[in-house]
Amino acid sequence: MDIKKQIYKKIKKYNTIVIARHIGPDPDAIASQIALRDAIKLTFPSKEVLAVGASVAKFKYFGTLDKEDYTNIKDALLIVLDVPSLDRVDKMEGLSYKEIIKIDHHPSNDVGFSLSWIEESSSSTCQMIAELLFSTNLKMNQKVANNLFLGIVSDSDRFLLSYTTPKTFKIISKLIEEYHIDFNSLYTNLYERPINEIRFHGYLAEHLTLTKHGLAYVKITPEILKEYNVDNGTPSNMINDFNYIKEVLVWIFITYDEKSELYKINIRSRGPIINTIAQNYRGGGHKFASGARCKTLEEVDALLKDLENACQEYKNAQ
Repeated sequence: MDIKKQIYKKIKKYNTIVIARHIGPDPDAIASQIALRDAIKLTFPSKEVLAVGASVAKFKYFGTLDKEDYTNIKDALLIVLDVPSLDRVDKMEGLSYKEIIKIDHHPSNDVGFSLSWIEESSSSTCQMIAELLFSTNLKMNQKVANNLFLGIVSDSDRFLLSYTTPKTFKIISKLIEEYHIDFNSLYTNLYERPINEIRFHGYLAEHLTLTKHGLAYVKITPEILKEYNVDNGTPSNMINDFNYIKEVLVWIFITYDEKSELYKINIRSRGPIINTIAQNYRGGGHKFASGARCKTLEEVDALLKDLENACQEYKNAQ
């Protein structure tokens, strides 16, 4: 049976469904989560369907998450989206689940799922959720379609990344045609920025350090974030803006998170494979778009050295 039909069958079976995604969500993660929740509730109004995790104020246009006390839920179906490993799922602790379904477009070695749909060639998890809805009896409305559209646009970086395929454009076309999406107005939510973020963007550009072999990086202290009045998640939302710099093969933003006492690192590449390196530093992701977590500056420096070596090897191979 097709994996999408199997997932629909599980959704139909359970009266209580919890939908989770990774910590520090991006638009694809939170849009896919809310869109799937709303689609299930549209299709099965009597089911209890919860989208859980920390809310992010700047993504409130996607919709609200559920704040009920879900830790007492028993024997639920848990669906995890857009997360390469369970240790990065937000707010699943305390939940007694009977089965887990995983839907994701990141490479993964996780096991133990009742069903696992991994499609590394997909532009986004939102693309996969759109496929799920179009392939089953799950219903969609205007709000669900809008969220899926924005998630696909965001994670494909406006269709610039290599994960954009003919299937991506077919799904986008179907969403626009069937739900008359006003994408110009939606882009305001996705791309409008306050002036302090624009100035912070300038700080990042000015302080990029460029190495001999094409590695660019910038270390962002808590003091700098406070000076520009931006949060820890702002650098990760800007990293794709630094694509297509002629001298740069790999670029990374390094942000210290005082709460978790970790250096959170966003990594992008225009050629060298980076996810296998990120896996050595509590991270992972796509071949050309990954993240990592380092406990010390020594670990950060070791990561920089590994990425510089990867750039050198890539240049030599060319």
